[in-house]
Amino acid sequence: VQLQASGGGLVQAGDSLRLSCAVSGRTFSGYAMSWFRQAPGKEREFVAGYVWSGGRIYYADSVKGRFTISRDNAKNMVYLQMNSLKPEDTAVYYCARAQTLGSDPRSLGENDYWGQGTLVTVSS
Repeated sequence: VQLQASGGGLVQAGDSLRLSCAVSGRTFSGYAMSWFRQAPGKEREFVAGYVWSGGRIYYADSVKGRFTISRDNAKNMVYLQMNSLKPEDTAVYYCARAQTLGSDPRSLGENDYWGQGTLVTVSS
């Protein structure tokens, strides 16, 4: 499985960005997909996750109401729409695929395929 994240860039506070993640290789359907981020000097943290079964969606408290995760199963794509960006959203954003069909997408260790990351920089 290969994941390719794109869409990052330099924006000002209050702006919007849409990140994309293209998934190729093996199975896409059935697995939860997530976005994580890692700011300089900090640990990688969960941002948003989309579970295949039942369509459950999870968000970190810090992004609720501002970010929206979606997936296009026909195109093997996952998106992260980020609105009202803040300087504290500055980080490298990674898309990830869950390890198993029952994995919790919010858990770092339960995602085993990762994209290369795309940098989002939000200036104040």
